[in-house]
Amino acid sequence: MTVNANDVSDLAPLLANCRDYWLGWGASEIADGELTYYRSGLADGQLNGVLRLSDTDQLEQTVKHTADRMAGLPWMWWVGPDSAPDMANRLVDHGAVKLGASPIMAISLDRLAPAEGPAEDLKIETVEGADALREWVESFITSFGVTPQIIDDATRIEAERPDSARITRFAVRRDGRVVGTSLLYEAHGVAGVYVVSTAPDHRRQGIGTALSTAALTTGREHGLHVGTLQASPLGALVYPRMGFETVAEYQLFGLPAA
Repeated sequence: MTVNANDVSDLAPLLANCRDYWLGWGASEIADGELTYYRSGLADGQLNGVLRLSDTDQLEQTVKHTADRMAGLPWMWWVGPDSAPDMANRLVDHGAVKLGASPIMAISLDRLAPAEGPAEDLKIETVEGADALREWVESFITSFGVTPQIIDDATRIEAERPDSARITRFAVRRDGRVVGTSLLYEAHGVAGVYVVSTAPDHRRQGIGTALSTAALTTGREHGLHVGTLQASPLGALVYPRMGFETVAEYQLFGLPAA
């Protein structure tokens, strides 16, 4: 699957990029078909989830099957444009609770403006080597409020991802400490941006914007023309200033324990 240059309205490759990135977290189990889910086995709801269900003919059995596979773990069900029609309402009928929503945003990389560089004492670097990878994981996990007990396992999964050739990781350091992260995921002709984080005591300094721009610029240098990301509530306020536009939305649901 490829994307037309500058066509930010072509949702299919944007959604495929997102699915492929999250499926890379499926260290314990993945399924990719009419039902697409990933199971990292780690105790964080962001790292286990259903990405789509395109056929609801046997929804009740599918919900039960998935809940059984996720038993004992926090997890989420994503509902986006690639899900079956009326999927959100059908899930609510099965006891799901809406947890929030995440805008799907896109940008033409041919129109990407250079970001103002971070402060002189901040340096953006690519992440290379086992020690740097662990620092990178520890930084984003801490920033996202994920339990630090999973750092070792999350680092192992990152190191062993089968799609590592598609990934470039970026970090910002201050006084030797990693204070910001981002990741470029190249798939389906799209530059996907993930894991944009800034340490709480370093926010509102342009670090997230600089890291996002670094990932997108690298994608452009590799011949890609469209960038995409799924924005947090804070990011949804920042990214339009970079030139991103909202093209769709994921709704996020939680289901009761089996």
